[in-house]
Amino acid sequence: MKLRAAGLLDLARIEELHRSSDKRWSEAAPPARLWSLVSSTLSALLPLSQETLIYVAEVRGKVVGFIQASGQPLALDLRRARVLQVLNLHFADGSDSDEIVPALVGHLCNQALERGVQRLFVRLPERDPLLSAFRLQGFRQYATEVVVFAEEPVRGGQQFPDGVRAFRRGDDRRLYQLYRKVTPQGVSQLEAPTYREWRSLHSGDWGGRLAARGSEKQEQVVDRIELMGWVRVARRAGAQPDTLNFMAMPENNLPGELADLGLSMLGDSEGPAWCSLRHYDSHMIDALRGRGFSVLLTQLLLVKELALRVPVREKGLVPSFG
Repeated sequence: MKLRAAGLLDLARIEELHRSSDKRWSEAAPPARLWSLVSSTLSALLPLSQETLIYVAEVRGKVVGFIQASGQPLALDLRRARVLQVLNLHFADGSDSDEIVPALVGHLCNQALERGVQRLFVRLPERDPLLSAFRLQGFRQYATEVVVFAEEPVRGGQQFPDGVRAFRRGDDRRLYQLYRKVTPQGVSQLEAPTYREWRSLHSGDWGGRLAARGSEKQEQVVDRIELMGWVRVARRAGAQPDTLNFMAMPENNLPGELADLGLSMLGDSEGPAWCSLRHYDSHMIDALRGRGFSVLLTQLLLVKELALRVPVREKGLVPSFG
């Protein structure tokens, strides 16, 4: 088996492998079929605004698998991203996945390290057969993501939070402060320890990954001297449901009022909606459950730190005499 970077001539085979994976999803249980709408990321194979790495596994001249990771550079003058997220990993039917998958994951880690990448992230559903391949390569779980879904969301009331206003361009730094307040330190230190890294993550739209391209998006914040909450909605495009994203301080009735605000921002939409939240966003999960949402899928968020952190050596104590 040969591992190499993908070329333009490989894209047709890569797309074929991707379609065969979608077919397997379509034969799975209903939650998996629905999730395939957003896990299908072939359209992001060559994003113009992101750095993308694609490697293929080749046996006797035939591509039998591929892996893709993408990331957003921290600044316009920095050509290479320091953090990448694995978006695709597919292999051909009938191939030896026990050999192909670990080899692709290991090759991606080695190549990313050579390019100066510091961390690799991946999100996988619970009990996914690919989990073992990532764990064997040193990926560890740092958070759990819950995707909630409702066929017909129901607003709990007309009481919206005090201090609601439209999101402004200058709110980015204050929104980062809110992110640091509602996110456990162990998670924020991995994902976005600095504002610049969070800005790269936010502009790359990882937080809004459920929203389809071309969706009409709106953002509101709850401003009470400091930002207490944030909501973004994206009206559905094509077959995808409407999308909701939240950050909220767990204070009084704020989560429930913010959930009602988000649903009101969808206007007269009568279609289904979903939202991606973390395990530590239990207050928002409970608020949405009270409005017709139920858990569609639970995902594990994994990370591998490629750059070794060298501890600062303490100076030895030298005894003095006299």
